[in-house]
Amino acid sequence: MYIGYTENLKVRLEKHKKGTGAVFTKMYNVHDLVYYEKFDIKKQAKQREKQLKNWHKDWKWILVKSLNPELKTIDI
Repeated sequence: MYIGYTENLKVRLEKHKKGTGAVFTKMYNVHDLVYYEKFDIKKQAKQREKQLKNWHKDWKWILVKSLNPELKTIDI
């Protein structure tokens, strides 16, 4: 599971799919979006990213599956 902050989700997804995104996404071939959160204030988005990165993997899956139980890919 990859967690990252971006100012332009569509562009970030395109980079990941082309293999020019983060090293993690390249290494593990991660490019399907199944969950995202939107913030109007950049500082809040960065704080949330740090918070989620510190969560246990199980907690992250519970969060994702609470809103996307079938883990359907989200198109932007």
